[in-house]
Amino acid sequence: MDTPRRQRLEEASGSRPGDPNGQGPAATMEALDTPHAVSAPGQALPAAPLSSAAIPTLPLDFVRPADLVADAVTASEVKAALPVKDLLIRGFLSGAFLGIATSLAYTVRAQPLAPIAAAVIFPVGFVLLALLGLELATGNFAILPMGVIAKRVSMGGLLRNWSWVYVGNLAGCLFYALFFYWALTSFGHTNGGTVATQFKTAAVAKTVAYQKLGATGWGLAVVKAVLANWMVTVAALMAFVARSTIGKMAAMWLPIMIFFALGFEHSIVNMVVIPVGMMLKAPVSMGQWWWWNQIPVTIGNIIGGAALTGLALYATFGEPAKAR
Repeated sequence: MDTPRRQRLEEASGSRPGDPNGQGPAATMEALDTPHAVSAPGQALPAAPLSSAAIPTLPLDFVRPADLVADAVTASEVKAALPVKDLLIRGFLSGAFLGIATSLAYTVRAQPLAPIAAAVIFPVGFVLLALLGLELATGNFAILPMGVIAKRVSMGGLLRNWSWVYVGNLAGCLFYALFFYWALTSFGHTNGGTVATQFKTAAVAKTVAYQKLGATGWGLAVVKAVLANWMVTVAALMAFVARSTIGKMAAMWLPIMIFFALGFEHSIVNMVVIPVGMMLKAPVSMGQWWWWNQIPVTIGNIIGGAALTGLALYATFGEPAKAR
C-alpha cells in the first residue's frame, strides 16, 4: 500500500506507525479494505462530543426578521437611486408579467375547476418579477417607506420611484392587455368565449358595482385595496426571508395566493383586467375605471403597503427597535 494512504489510516485509527501490539493499521488494513468492516477488537472508538455545541450544524435557509428588514432598507436605497430608464423598463416588464399571470388565472377560472385553482396558479407572475429583480409599484409602497423612516431615502426619492414605476407598470399592463385581446379574439373575429366573459364580468364588478354604491363603493374599493396590498407587500418582503430560490418562491407564493383567492383589489392587476374587459365591450368607461377603481385602489394599496407592512415591520425589527 502507498505511504500516504497508510498514514491516513494510521491517523484515522489513532495508532502509531508500527505499533507492536498488532492492533494498529498494519494488522487491520485488510479489514479496512473489506466492505462492511468492523472495528478490530480492542481498537479505541472516537469519543462522543461532550455537548451539542461541539456538533457542527449546517446553515439554515432562513433570514431573521431583523436582518430581513435591514436587507429591505438596503434595497430601498438601491431602488431610489435607479435611473428613470431602468425604473420604466423594469416596471414595464413587471406589468406584463402580472398580466400574463392574470390571464392564466382567469383562463383557469373559466374551467370546471374549484375556484381556489386560479388563486393557486396566479402567484407565478409575482415570483417571476421578484426573482428577476424587477420593479412593482405595489411592492415598493412598503419597501421605500422603510428607507425613508430609516433616513436612507428621501421623500423625493420615494415619490420619484413610485411615480415612474407606476407609469412603467401601466405601460406593461396595457401592452399585454392589447396583445392578449388580439390572441383571445383572433384580432376581433371571435368573442373570446368563456374567458372573455370572465374578464367582462370582473371589469363591471370592479367599477360599475362600486359606482352603484356611491361613496360607500369608493370606500369599499379602498378597504379591499388595503387588504390586498397588505398581503402583496408581505410577499414582497418574504422574498428576503430565504437565500435559496425555492425558499423565496415558497415564501412569496402563500400571501399572493391569499389575496387573489379572497378577491381583494390590486391596482396593477386591475390595469390588465379592466382594460381587457373594456376591449371586449364591457359597459365600462375610462372615467368609471379611474374614478371608481384605479384611484381609490391605488390609495388603498399605498396605505396597506406602507402602514401595515413597511412601517409596522420597521417599528418592531428596525435599527431603533434593536437598540432598545
